[in-house]
Amino acid sequence: VEDPITSAYTLEVSSPGVDRPLTRPKDFDRFAGFDAKVELIAPVDGQRRYSGRLGGLDDQGQVVVGEGEAEVRVPLAEVRRAKLIMTDALLAAFAEDQPGQNGEG
Repeated sequence: VEDPITSAYTLEVSSPGVDRPLTRPKDFDRFAGFDAKVELIAPVDGQRRYSGRLGGLDDQGQVVVGEGEAEVRVPLAEVRRAKLIMTDALLAAFAEDQPGQNGEG
C-alpha cells in the first residue's frame, strides 16, 4: 500500500481521554454515577442540553441524567452527543484502572 502523504509526518495514536464521548449503550451503564453532559436531537421540556449525574440506561433503554426532581429520561436514539465531565472522582476512578500506576503493572 502506497503512503498518500509524501512529506515526513508524525502519527500519534491514543485512546479516548478521561472526558471521553459516550457512544455505545454499554458506555452509559459503565459510567453511571459520574457526571456527564448530554445533548439531545430535539428538546425535552424546552431544553436540549442537560448535565448531571449519569444514571445509566433504565429498563426501557432510556438514558437517565440528573437526580431527584432534576432527573430526565430520554430515549438513547434521541441523544445527539454525550460526554463525561472531568471531575476528581472520574480522575480517581481512571487512575485506579490504569496499569503502571503507583508502581504496579
